[in-house]
Amino acid sequence: QPQLVESGGDLVHPGGSLRLTCAASGFRIVEYALAWFRQAPGKEREGVSLISRSGDTTYYSEAVKGRFTISRDDASNMVYLQMNNLKPEDTATYYCVLENHGPPSPSSTLWGGHDFSFWGRGTQITVSS
Repeated sequence: QPQLVESGGDLVHPGGSLRLTCAASGFRIVEYALAWFRQAPGKEREGVSLISRSGDTTYYSEAVKGRFTISRDDASNMVYLQMNNLKPEDTATYYCVLENHGPPSPSSTLWGGHDFSFWGRGTQITVSS
């Protein structure tokens, strides 16, 4: 059963850091671009960062650029999001999402030129003093 499992969410003070991990199982991530999305209560889901299949290309939203870093370890089948200088507005549930190679599905979200459609269950980050 293919799945993506996020971990690393926590309560952190403003200015703090966290590292999110996305563990893939049931398939190999090496053929896919991946992304992190987030959704805060009462707000629409938004793309945070994506990484290409090769890992050579990354993209960040303006809200997190310069503070977050996405990376991948294909040998371990993992994707990471290093989050520094966290702000209260970063509070949200963060989701790891896999690129879709098939036709668009009901869960598809287009972002950064990719169709992302296979979602993890998410991990909660709360930034508060």
